[in-house]
Parts: sequence; structure tokens; C-alpha cells
Amino acid sequence: MDRTSNETAMDDLTTVYLLDETSSSGELDTEERQNEEGDLPYEGTCGVESDQPPTQGRTEQTDRPALKYTVDKQYACVECDYRTASKTKLSIHTRKHTGEKPYKCNQCKYSAAQKCTLDRHMATHTGEKSFMCGECGYGTTNRFNLSMHVRKHTGEKPYKCDQCDYSAARKVHLDGHMTSKHTGEKPYMCGECGYRTANRASLTVHMRTHTGVKPYKCDQCEYSTGRKSNLNRHMANHKGEKPFMCGECGYRTANRYDLSRHMRTHTGEKPYKCDQCEYSAAHKVSLDHHITKHTGEMCDECGYRTADRSHLSVHTRRHTSDQSDYSSAVKSNLDLHIANHTGEKPHTCG
Repeated sequence: MDRTSNETAMDDLTTVYLLDETSSSGELDTEERQNEEGDLPYEGTCGVESDQPPTQGRTEQTDRPALKYTVDKQYACVECDYRTASKTKLSIHTRKHTGEKPYKCNQCKYSAAQKCTLDRHMATHTGEKSFMCGECGYGTTNRFNLSMHVRKHTGEKPYKCDQCDYSAARKVHLDGHMTSKHTGEKPYMCGECGYRTANRASLTVHMRTHTGVKPYKCDQCEYSTGRKSNLNRHMANHKGEKPFMCGECGYRTANRYDLSRHMRTHTGEKPYKCDQCEYSAAHKVSLDHHITKHTGEMCDECGYRTADRSHLSVHTRRHTSDQSDYSSAVKSNLDLHIANHTGEKPHTCG
């Protein structure tokens, strides 16, 4: 075998450090275990591996010598570049492409690709939240969510973008960043309006704008919303807390997102760009409004365009109204005209 072949083969090998041979054998044996309920593979530390950054070395102190051996990642996914030494892990990974979800909830229609995901879901039925944050009292049904939550307090962001300065606390956020900012891929599309996004979670949230589903409920009033972040901002209104302050002008707000938006008034940053002209905006809602100028409502008589159908309706009356007597396209103008007849002067200087 020539040198090139050797180098290629070594790319599929991963070096692993173990404390001793006996400590590893049990883990390897359980990797291919079958669960007691059927022929679905045992999944070990499900959900944790997929969202943990690669470690540079063992941090646990021990007097036992570390042993080194090489794992052959012989099982390769035919859909992507994923490789693993375990046939079981490859089987689980493949479900991301096939959409297979063999684990079914017996209390609702929920299904999952991994048993641990189903276990976490079942806790939503029981209401049990056995894992608690010591900093703020946040409770969750599983240890993995708690470890992710704790990074909000520590500020740890172990996932680094190799193309810019972005870093994230969770791998899923880095994946979304890579797709939306660098590759430009948006494989998930809404069948109702053509909206496209880089990740499935964003599409799920978007679909609620069509279905009207608002699963996040305020326990202090009748407010409900389709986004958890919106509920968090709303709850801050009840508490009256405004912990986020602008260092430039003293503006305070209940959430970090609003502060980030506010800071653009000082920096002049306009990250939302129109792909049909040179327009840019500091806020996405402004860009959305602008886009309708390219695709929005138009008057057939004079070519007037507007982003709002109600504005077009008011405008159209200018072409159709009878000019022999006073008339107005806008009700407030008519109210002012009537006041000339009645002599009413509702607006007085204080």
C-alpha cells in the first residue's frame, strides 16, 4: 500500500484514551445491547454525544496510566460524511435522513427517533422535573437540558465557527449559523407561503403563523404565543424587571434581544438586506414591510404601490369618489369637515 492510501485509511481512525482495558470492555459490550421491549438497539448516552464539544484531554485526575488504542470508524453514512465505529450508532444516525421515529408515546401522538428522547417527552406528561439549577431555580426533566442551561450562567460557548468569530453554547445553534450565514442553504420550505429556512425548528415555529397554534401560555393572564422567547419577554412585564441596560443612553429592557435591537440605533448596523435593491434595515420587520413594495399591492389607475391592502383601498377612492359635494377617502377627514358645520372645537389648548 502506498503512502497516500495509508493516509486515507488513517483518516477513518480515531485515537481514544482509556484508563485501563477492563474499564472499556463493559462499555463496548453494552454498545450493541438490545432493549427488553423489542429489537430496537440500546442507545447508551443518547442525546449527550450529539451536543458535546470534542474534548482535548481527560480532566479527571487519576493515578492509573492512560492506555492508547485506535478505533476504526468503518461504518459510513451514505447520505453525509458521518462515520462511526458502531453499527448501532449508524442505524440511529440514519433516522435523521429517513425520518423514522420508532419510539411512540402511549399518551399522545408524539414519536421519536431515539428512546431517550421519548423518555424526556414522557416527563412532560408526569410533570416531573428532577434536575434543578442552583443559580436560578430552573427545573428540567433531564440532565442534558440542565447542562445546556447552566451555560447561560457561566457564559461558556464551546462551539466555534471556523469562518468567523461566532461561538455558541449548543452545537445545534452553530449548525444553524453555518447554514444560514455561510453556506446559504435553506432546505426547509413552508408549503403555505414558500418561506424557507436553514433548520427544521424554525420552520415548525413559522408554521404556527398559519395554524394559529400558540402553545406557550402565561399563567398570570390570558396571553399566549407561538414562541417561547415571546412568552419570556411577556413574563418580564409581570415581574417589572429590566436587567438589560444600554451603556450609551441608559435605555433598559426586560430581555437581551430587545437590547440588541436597540443598540443598532447607536451603531447604525442594518443587517437585514433586500435582495432586489440596495435597501437595508436594522429590524427584520422593516425589511419584510419593504419587500412588499416589490411584490405588494398596486393601483391599476396610476401605478401607486403600497405594502398594505387597506392603504390601497383608501387610495382607490380618490379615483372613484364623487367630487360634486364634499367627500373624503379617510373617515377622520370627514369628521373634521363635519366639525366646520357644527362649530364643534374638540381640540383646545391646555
